[in-house]
Amino acid sequence: MSTQNINHQLGTVLKKLLQERALSMRQFGTLTNIDPSTISRIINGKQQAKQKHLQRFAECLQIPIQYLYDAMYVKHPQQTAESQTEMYTSIDAIQNTLQSSNLFDYEYTTTRVKQELENYERYAKTTEGQRLIHDGFSTKLQQLDSTGPFIDQLKDMYHQFCKESITPQERAIIGSALLYFVLSTDIIPDYVFPIGYLDDAIAVELTKEKLTEIKNKSEKEK
Repeated sequence: MSTQNINHQLGTVLKKLLQERALSMRQFGTLTNIDPSTISRIINGKQQAKQKHLQRFAECLQIPIQYLYDAMYVKHPQQTAESQTEMYTSIDAIQNTLQSSNLFDYEYTTTRVKQELENYERYAKTTEGQRLIHDGFSTKLQQLDSTGPFIDQLKDMYHQFCKESITPQERAIIGSALLYFVLSTDIIPDYVFPIGYLDDAIAVELTKEKLTEIKNKSEKEK
């Protein structure tokens, strides 16, 4: 679906909501702290709404943000099952989608995910964190029917996590990605098609990069 059509659908929804609440664009701009000209461009399909716009719209209108996401992202009728499978299993495909998306800031999202992983890395060192991983990983896989993105990578990480030979540092790093997945602390809501699992992709990639750095550092010290 083209950006123009996506924005047209969102604009139609927003117009209806504003009419129901007897709000002008100027009033809506004041309430959301968004320039009325920006709101006008979004409603008229001349500008892509960003996540911060949708969040403020939803808060002001007192509606679930998913309602606005659904208006923006409607599955393309010509989208094939093969293309959907690629989107949800290919790291490159998913990351390319995020980097080319106007809705989410790639650098900002990556920074947020990195912060969450740092918190989870500390949690993964605790008995409770490790219990959550062991108890919750299989359950989360079942919820996705084992067909979600990065399933193979996450399964490999889980198997590594369970090995006795793994170092405490490696277990904590891998555990951070597993906790991010299990606890569903998503920077990007999973239901946003086709980019809902992109932060999970970033979490996996950041974890792999950190493990590689540690391995390289260890080899240099030998």
